[in-house]
Amino acid sequence: MEPRMNLMTNELGAKIGKRFYNVSLAIERSPLPKATQDLVMLRASQINGWGWCVDVHTKEAAAAGEAAVRLNLVAAWRESTVFTEAEQAALALAEEGTRLADAHHGVSDETWAQVRKHYDDDQIAALVYLVAMINAANRLGVIVRTKGGSYEPGMFAGLSS
Repeated sequence: MEPRMNLMTNELGAKIGKRFYNVSLAIERSPLPKATQDLVMLRASQINGWGWCVDVHTKEAAAAGEAAVRLNLVAAWRESTVFTEAEQAALALAEEGTRLADAHHGVSDETWAQVRKHYDDDQIAALVYLVAMINAANRLGVIVRTKGGSYEPGMFAGLSS
């Protein structure tokens, strides 16, 4: 499959993309721990099958000091011992919020209770928006078939404004 379009080289696509990035920047600057944000974005991107976003979030997390063992185990987080209870709650929310069509109940009350146990209201707001935004980004990339493998950490630093 060849990429269909580069949204950032289209004038309107770049204009919308810049605003999209600024929403993501507000989430990044929230009190939700950055490591949790990285894990959630990586897991949703794995589920959605978008290689480019898996590439981005793996490399960004590694550049920020995330351990390779944790990055390698995100896809199997339930069967690993390297994630905190809080991270597990966030990963469960990410999975259930990503797989809406696969589950009639969406995010379960049990998962929500675990999230409430470990995060305050501001962190939860950031987490909910993060799950929504990463899923939107994944869908954009899958639609236009952006390929993974070429991302360099920090590539988007100049987009905000």
